[in-house]
Amino acid sequence: MSETRISPNRDNLTKEYATDDIVVEWEPRLCYHSQNCVRSLPQVFDDSRRPWIKVDAAGADEVEAAVARCPSGALRTRRLVAPAAKHQQPLEVRASADGPLLVSGRVRILDPEGAVLFEGERAALCRCGGSANKPFCDGTHKKNGFRG
Repeated sequence: MSETRISPNRDNLTKEYATDDIVVEWEPRLCYHSQNCVRSLPQVFDDSRRPWIKVDAAGADEVEAAVARCPSGALRTRRLVAPAAKHQQPLEVRASADGPLLVSGRVRILDPEGAVLFEGERAALCRCGGSANKPFCDGTHKKNGFRG
């Protein structure tokens, strides 16, 4: 049986969807709606349903693999039973076609005063200048005709 929890996270909320084996965390402020999760595992991730994540609709390994395709870091997993070994990725910054800068590896993003805005394994940073959630991408590039 899956369970949905909402946990405080900085100035925003992280929603958690859990089974006895795995927790999927979703941090909406980081999501730019690439739909990779929906295409990868539609029985778990369905943005037309509420709650939109039904983590018990697939096995923990499948859920973890789908979440690993999230380019923004908005989705993360946490194993509760027999955690999988994490491999340290080298830092990589890649410009996506007509979209955000995709940063992966050990990501730490600071504001101008040096306060940590985000720490994680992946982030999508605005490249079009139109995001209302700078420095993070909010998907505005899809609407403002950004090319790059």
